Amino acid sequence: MKFSRWIILAAALLLTGCVAASVPRGEANLVPAIQGEFFIARDGTRLPLRRWDAEGPAKEPRAIIVALHGMNDYSNSFDGPGHLWAKDGFTTFAYDQRGFGQGPSPGLWPGGDVMREDFRDFVAAARADHPGVPVFAVGESMGGAVELTALAQSDPPPLDGVILAAPAVWSRSDMPLLYRAVLFLAAHLTPGLIVSGNGLKIMPSDNIPMLRALSRDPLVIKQTRVDAVQGLTDLMDEARQAPDHLGATPPILFLYGKNDQIIPRAPTEAVAAALGKRATVRVYDKGYHMLLRDLEGPMVQQDVADWIVQRLHG
Repeated sequence: MKFSRWIILAAALLLTGCVAASVPRGEANLVPAIQGEFFIARDGTRLPLRRWDAEGPAKEPRAIIVALHGMNDYSNSFDGPGHLWAKDGFTTFAYDQRGFGQGPSPGLWPGGDVMREDFRDFVAAARADHPGVPVFAVGESMGGAVELTALAQSDPPPLDGVILAAPAVWSRSDMPLLYRAVLFLAAHLTPGLIVSGNGLKIMPSDNIPMLRALSRDPLVIKQTRVDAVQGLTDLMDEARQAPDHLGATPPILFLYGKNDQIIPRAPTEAVAAALGKRATVRVYDKGYHMLLRDLEGPMVQQDVADWIVQRLHG
């Protein structure tokens, strides 16, 4: 946006108002479980689940991959990687996080604590479903922020490895003052205001056919509430500081592309550096934000599989 557009938007915010909203929670207290095409969360919420089972004669997969999608996306984002990883003997699970896809209240922000709780619970459910099988986690963008901040909690999920693909780590401290000011006004005065990225000329990927398919997919959110943008920014603030709060962690594979136009390089490289020896960092010269679905996505997917195999071999 040009500066004048920010001024017009700020003025409009002062003339309107609405109420912030969030995804409502259930009242049950259940043991989280995988049931067919759903993940049953502890509060009884049914989150749509997709799975790509390991191929081959083995009764059990070599490893389980728990995959978390990015902002405004949903579990189908792992269809390509899931099929490739199945050929390597891995079973991939991906669920629609609350507020996204076919999950409850699409478009409403669920809250970072709830997203982390669902993630921890799903890891536990996956381990119960496949006892003794190593469990890895892959997080794309927002999903990477959920996973990274979950590792920084006092009760991190028990994982054998974590893959962060272009994690969302663009905190307020990294944003221009004007961005922060407009977001603050919007979040407090018009949290229900709908915004979109139209006109920003930002390329999330060089895979144009894939982007066109996403534009036609009714489950991909095209317009975002301001309070959801605020919630994502809160999560990115936490993710940016997460390395300072990590204890013992599983091995981490940190991936980003030099052409990422969504998450700036400076905070990305700062987080990668702060992870230190905890993380193996791989940079893709031709990579954009949607690394696993870029034109070079199959290569990135195979890099993830190879890294997991290395972890399995110690």
